[in-house]
Amino acid sequence: MTERVQIRLKENGSIRVSGTVDIVAADGTVIETKSDFSLCRCGASKDKPWCDGSHKSCGFTAPEGIPS
Repeated sequence: MTERVQIRLKENGSIRVSGTVDIVAADGTVIETKSDFSLCRCGASKDKPWCDGSHKSCGFTAPEGIPS
């Protein structure tokens, strides 16, 4: 059975991915398989697409989840 992955948009922070996912290139090649990580949502990370915590010092604000 495949593990269910959860994606959470954190208030004023990153996109948190819980579970194991394949990171796939445009041509369909699996670049990396990764578990439990955060993606940058503020655009200021020095390690994009991964979150490095820059949202804490760059003034990024966004609600938790998807605005309705």
